[in-house]
Amino acid sequence: MKDILYVLDKLKEIFGEKKKEEPFRCLITTMLSQRTRDENTERASERLFSVYSSVYKLNKAPAAEVESLIRPAGMPKNKASNIIKTAKILVEKYGGRVPDTLEELMSLPGVGRKTANIVLERAFGKPAIAVDVHVHRISNRLGLVNTKVPYHTEKELEKCIPKERWGDVNYLFVQFGRMICKPKNPKCDICPFFDMCDYGRKRGNYEEH
Repeated sequence: MKDILYVLDKLKEIFGEKKKEEPFRCLITTMLSQRTRDENTERASERLFSVYSSVYKLNKAPAAEVESLIRPAGMPKNKASNIIKTAKILVEKYGGRVPDTLEELMSLPGVGRKTANIVLERAFGKPAIAVDVHVHRISNRLGLVNTKVPYHTEKELEKCIPKERWGDVNYLFVQFGRMICKPKNPKCDICPFFDMCDYGRKRGNYEEH
């Protein structure tokens, strides 16, 4: 547990505290982020929310227009269908609000465990470890876990991190993964965890460490 808390504390020094997100935008943006790059998600969500800024507007949106707006995120037909269906459910079943339980979120079209956990911790401040590609990659590279699939990563991290710190994991690891511990060509020469990272040491010997 000592190593993971050291990692979280160090990353918080670098990236600061996460900001709470509005539940509807958090949910839709995370749905758009599935199987695409971060920059594509940002572009698609900006385009979508510039036209459909609320769940009540999105609830009535034509599928073809939503597909066009979110095309940068990939899989526009499938994602548009799930987003519109989800908006309708939010309006009809939840009075326009986003539910705040794992079970209810995962019952929405196109919402899996990772998406639900991200919404729980980023929008509602509930303890959850959302394991995306960044969290899974970095946790294994640093030797914090030894897992093959994200679900097992989530369960192993839950064992070694105090519940009150679960909400730090996704935000901090995503920032770290975008800027330093990238999927390809990670910046091991400026990584603050080089000395504890077998992956980095195998890539090369950086004298400044």
